[in-house]
Amino acid sequence: MLDILIEVDKICRKHDIAYWLDGGTCLGAVRHKGFIPWDDDIDIAVMRNDYKRLRNILKRELPANMAFQDETTEKRYPSKQAKVRDRNSCFEEAEIKATLKEQGIFIDIFPIEKGYVKVKTFIDFFYGRAFRRLRRHAGNKKEYIAALMMWPFACAMVGAARFFNFLIPAGNLIYGYGIPTLNKYQLRAEDFFPTKPVLFENHEFMAPANPDAYLKLLYGDYMQIPPKEKRRVHASTIKFFD
Repeated sequence: MLDILIEVDKICRKHDIAYWLDGGTCLGAVRHKGFIPWDDDIDIAVMRNDYKRLRNILKRELPANMAFQDETTEKRYPSKQAKVRDRNSCFEEAEIKATLKEQGIFIDIFPIEKGYVKVKTFIDFFYGRAFRRLRRHAGNKKEYIAALMMWPFACAMVGAARFFNFLIPAGNLIYGYGIPTLNKYQLRAEDFFPTKPVLFENHEFMAPANPDAYLKLLYGDYMQIPPKEKRRVHASTIKFFD
C-alpha cells in the first residue's frame, strides 16, 4: 500500500493535482507517523474536478504492476470511489464477492465536492442504493429491477443538486454522491486548503491544512488509543504472488 501511495503521490505532484491523506490514514500520520498498527487500508481524497483528471492520468501512467479500478473499468465494481491496486496480491474483503478482475491490495481515492450534507444524505438513499444494486453487489432480482427504474430519477437528483450548488455555492465539502462516508459531518473547506506536507512512514505526503480540526470532527479525542474491541480491520484474507 505504501508503494502504491508513493507512486500516486509522484503522479499527483507531476500533474499539479492536490490530494490529501483522508480519514484513518490522516489519523495514522498525525498519531503514529504512519500506519495505525491494526489498520489495513490507505485513503486519499481529491476534489471532483481533479478526480476526473487524475482517473485518466492514472490509467495511462501507472506502472505495469499496478491497476486503476473504478466503475468505468469494471462493470461489477460496486463503489463510487476509485482504487489503485497491486497486481501481485489478493486482498479479500468479506462484503465484496470474488467477481472483480482486479482484487489486489489497494488504496482508495475519494472524490470530494462542495455541497449540502442534508441534501446529499437524502439523495444517497436513492442514488447510492440504486448504483450498488445495478452492479449486483447486493439484493435480488426484484431489487435490481426497482433500482433500474429508480436510476434515472436518482441521476436527475444528483444533477439538480450540483446545479443548485452552482447557483448557491456551499461552503462545506461532501464526499461524492453515492459514497455514504461521513454524511453527518460538516467538512469545512478552510480546514483542507491549502494542503500541507506530513510524514507517513518516513515519506512526505499531503494532508489537510488543519488536520487537528478535521480529526477532532471525525474522532473527538483522536490521540486516545481505542480499546481492542473497537480496532477494525477490512481484509478477511491477504495473499501475495511471485
